[in-house]
Amino acid sequence: MLLTQVPSYYQTRREKLMQSHPGAVFLIPSAPELIRNSDVHHPFRQDSHFYYLSGFDEPGSFLVLSTAQSSPSRISKMTLFVQPRDPEREMWEGERYGIDGALRVFGADEAFNESALETKLLEILKGAEKIFYRLGHSEAMDRRVLAILETSRRSQGRSGRGIMPLEDPQLPIGEMRLFKDNQELQLIRKACHITAIGHRTAMQEIRPGMNEGEAEALIDYQFRKNGCQRLGYGSIVAGGKNAACLHYRSNNETLRNGELLLIDAGGEYGFYTSDITRTFPIGKGFSEAQRKAYELVLSVQKAGIAMTRPGAKLPEIHKITCEQLTDGLLSLGLLKGNRQELLKGAAYRRFYPHNTSHWLGLDVHDAGLYTQAGEPRKLEPGMTFTIEPGFYVQPSDQDTPEAYRNIGIRIEDDILVTASGCEVLTQEAPKEVTEIEALRAKAF
Repeated sequence: MLLTQVPSYYQTRREKLMQSHPGAVFLIPSAPELIRNSDVHHPFRQDSHFYYLSGFDEPGSFLVLSTAQSSPSRISKMTLFVQPRDPEREMWEGERYGIDGALRVFGADEAFNESALETKLLEILKGAEKIFYRLGHSEAMDRRVLAILETSRRSQGRSGRGIMPLEDPQLPIGEMRLFKDNQELQLIRKACHITAIGHRTAMQEIRPGMNEGEAEALIDYQFRKNGCQRLGYGSIVAGGKNAACLHYRSNNETLRNGELLLIDAGGEYGFYTSDITRTFPIGKGFSEAQRKAYELVLSVQKAGIAMTRPGAKLPEIHKITCEQLTDGLLSLGLLKGNRQELLKGAAYRRFYPHNTSHWLGLDVHDAGLYTQAGEPRKLEPGMTFTIEPGFYVQPSDQDTPEAYRNIGIRIEDDILVTASGCEVLTQEAPKEVTEIEALRAKAF
């Protein structure tokens, strides 16, 4: 069903962006449609920058932002190039907005058929001082845009000027996306709520003998049933030793009693994704070794969450994670030696080879700089990110005691930095041992 009017906050974002870059022109193509096989496409998902600034979700479109000249009340001018209305195509592929919808529904100042891009963009570029366009997403679109820029240069005659400076929009738009406004936080909270339902359902219903794919279908169903339009990323559903593969995606093996199941899955709601990982027994409860390893990861994660406040830095959270994990591995006898030497040599990476956090939002690994002026940036209110320590014993590791083999554990929550500390957006997803084992009892 087509929208009747997009919210005004898209215009607010455009105004803010152009206010910071007067005289610039932002060129943002829609995400390309990708062929799966023959004439069948992969499901289309709009480019995140494009959607963030317009709310427009059709392929074959192109967004241009420039400085408004005719309206003193507006800083930005939005021009949308869209696919034309076509009753024959719409009968097969669904209704389109067309030029009228781009103007009426999305508030474009100008709208044209996508085929007019070369002609109209040359007019828009007159007087521009800088171009923001990201190279590399589509070779065909790169050739098209660069040809337009070359034509624009030639139209200036013997001026001695070259093609206008070309910069990547990832930095200015990414820095805006890093700080979530109230509308974004509503969507992220909804995504987190639905994703937590999916993980809780899995804990209640998974049984030995099921296939990882069945577990994946179960959690995906909960996402769809409760309003998510799609997955935020490909789900990881890994039983036993498979959980030691950080990006395991086969999801096709039998779940065995006595082993653990790691599920890393997030639903996308209104284009914003959650990212939750939970690990729980496939049987009724944890073994002694599983419980010890799990409680170590949980205590480390809680320490990272407790550190989260304005002014803290992600590398500091990672550092305390590695230090406390090393202490725990020493106490379990899984590492041996001098603590400082072990930390200096990053001995923990044998069991924990990844970082603790990443930004989260429209993309699961969201936009925004991790450093400023060469230094790790300080956390500020409105930032959302993950905290996800883990413990993994690789199948090839024969030096680890047998009780800890075939174990992979990750506990991941989504965190919002607030003025006074932080909010755990995914707290509805159970992670305490007593909570998990109570839910597992219901499965039997």
